[in-house]
Amino acid sequence: MMKRSIGAAALSLMLVTTTATAQDMMRHVDLSSPDMVSAEMTRAEVEAALGAATGAAPADFTGKRLSGLDLSGLNLSGAIFRAARLNRTKLAGARLDRAILDQAWLLEADLTGASLKGANLFASQMPRARLDGADLSGARIAADLTGASLVGASIADANLGADMRNQSMGLMRAVLKSANLERLNARGADLSRVDLEFALLKGGDLTGASLKGAQLGGADLTGITVIDTDFDGADLDSARLIAPIGLDRARNFDKAKNRDRLVKQ
Repeated sequence: MMKRSIGAAALSLMLVTTTATAQDMMRHVDLSSPDMVSAEMTRAEVEAALGAATGAAPADFTGKRLSGLDLSGLNLSGAIFRAARLNRTKLAGARLDRAILDQAWLLEADLTGASLKGANLFASQMPRARLDGADLSGARIAADLTGASLVGASIADANLGADMRNQSMGLMRAVLKSANLERLNARGADLSRVDLEFALLKGGDLTGASLKGAQLGGADLTGITVIDTDFDGADLDSARLIAPIGLDRARNFDKAKNRDRLVKQ
């Protein structure tokens, strides 16, 4: 037990101290190790922990190995998964509202149709995760979602941007490079300085969103709605901006970078 606790603490410490390079942290971790692919609890044990939880003492799975479990449909609202391993875990249709998923590993996790309203996802590792139809409205997301799928998902009023007042350990923001964000609801979302290079945003709604300083190089913005969207400092190098809706009502589009390199047809 002590050895496991020390191991979990060491992993947590590593995640904290390497926050500055969270997006390439995986190079330092053996993703095939038992710590990353196995589970130390069953679904029944997870359900028991949830049943024993209270508002004052939520279910706490900090550092737990839960990879590969089928936790679909469970109500995990308010649960703590800090530094937990949930790689390839099935969480389809689960409720994770206000859950703490900071520094958690969710490589290729299935969160299809899940609710993560108001959840915290700081320094979470989520490459290739599936979040189609998921609701992340109001969430704080500074996670690596490279290659993830969020088709028809909502990040309305969510904060994915970098807080420049708190970057002493490096730039922490959401990374959605090469992600499938078709029909994404990003109304009112903070996407400032977010990495959206080569992301597919076709048909997305970015009404009132902030793209200040965002990286949109090579992104497909076909048919997006950009009414009141702030483009101040956004890099549009080689982005496809075809048939946008409300571009005449976008803010600071004249201050976007590389507008002359946009693909418009």
